Amino acid sequence: MSIVNNRLTAAQYEANFSDIHPPFETRDAALVEANRCLFCYDAPCMKSCPTSIDVPKFIRQITTDNLKGSAHTILSANIMGGGCSKVCPVEKLCEGSCVYNLMDEPPIPIAKLQRFSTEKAIAEKWPLFQRKPSTHKKVAVVGAGPAGLSCAHTLSREGIDVTVFEKESKGGGLMTYGIAAYKVTPQFCEDEVNFITSLGGIAIQYNQELGKTVFLSDLQQNYDAVYLGVGVGLARQLDIPGEDLRGVEDAIRFIYDIRTNGFPSTPVGDKVAVIGLGMTAIDAATQAKRLGASEVTIVYRRTQDEMPCTEVELDLAKLDGCRIVWLAAPQEIVGENGQVTQLICSRMRLGEPDASGRRSPVETGETFTLDVDMVIKAAGQMPFEELVNANQLENRKGKIAIDGACATNLSGVFAGGDCVNGGKEVVDAVQAGKDGAKAILDFLNGWDG
Repeated sequence: MSIVNNRLTAAQYEANFSDIHPPFETRDAALVEANRCLFCYDAPCMKSCPTSIDVPKFIRQITTDNLKGSAHTILSANIMGGGCSKVCPVEKLCEGSCVYNLMDEPPIPIAKLQRFSTEKAIAEKWPLFQRKPSTHKKVAVVGAGPAGLSCAHTLSREGIDVTVFEKESKGGGLMTYGIAAYKVTPQFCEDEVNFITSLGGIAIQYNQELGKTVFLSDLQQNYDAVYLGVGVGLARQLDIPGEDLRGVEDAIRFIYDIRTNGFPSTPVGDKVAVIGLGMTAIDAATQAKRLGASEVTIVYRRTQDEMPCTEVELDLAKLDGCRIVWLAAPQEIVGENGQVTQLICSRMRLGEPDASGRRSPVETGETFTLDVDMVIKAAGQMPFEELVNANQLENRKGKIAIDGACATNLSGVFAGGDCVNGGKEVVDAVQAGKDGAKAILDFLNGWDG
């Protein structure tokens, strides 16, 4: 057993990481599905979308061959509607709410139709929006992820001049660096960022990190308002012996390396254990398998009823050959010569519900051992508590506290997205950006400075 790169051929990598949700092959195929839509009044699909995309309207526009109008309907509500069509857990949102589910028929493939409407608009930078004349008000946005970009685009449409400060070398945040490569490609992420900024009035400064190269006090002084969309990204530690051995990786870094270095350059073990069962854990496990690991075992301390990921994601991991071990928690990582060789796990049982409402895992006293050469930690992410405290932001264990108007305790400083809620879906971050932009516009309009 060993951790190596280049396990597969170029053809195998291409096949393993090809688009998991391919688009409609023909316009007629899209029209067949669009014409199944019942165009419900008070549509449940629209209600279940955090950004309130008018689903019946955009689908009806497809049926009338009004692709530009359909794209405008989607992107007016969700400027990252193209990306969301690829990564949203639609089975628990719009498609999960489709009335066809009550008729024992397949739901309308809303995400696939949304992709059909937006892909060309994004690739070709259709001028769907017109920016109002500049108001000469300036807003700084920290973070070029879904929340920050959504906020920036909404503000720019209203004539606000926006500067976005991003610590990475590319925009897109989680979309670019934190999601499985077979769901959304780096090229699409780049196209989406370019489409958003093509409106004008948005300048992104890359390799600018809050607290290192750019400082909140300076932004407060030089801009009329500041929006913080810094997300989360610190991997939760297991706090068990052996966590510092070679071969122990956090899932965020593992996925980041795949996205930045490419498939052949990313090393993976032969026998891999993944700790956790959220969406990030699934992305790490499936990609480890697709990079050439012979065995991938997902270890989860609760049962399927309590898992954070969706059934669709779980099925994807199973189809990729990943094994799931339920009611198991890591106890110790064992190694030889500084390299991981085994993972010792405790067998658990479920006790009383905890603060999350899920039944708490309780140790039974029994253990078992997995022979592994790589352990990927995906037990959750933590906010940037040190950064938040250093900027005197009121917070709850690192999650920035805001009021009903997205305002922090610092005058003129607003926040939203994962840095506030601790981590939700991309579509939730987009809506948070819209809410933040509205709050900032209200703040600027009421300011006579």
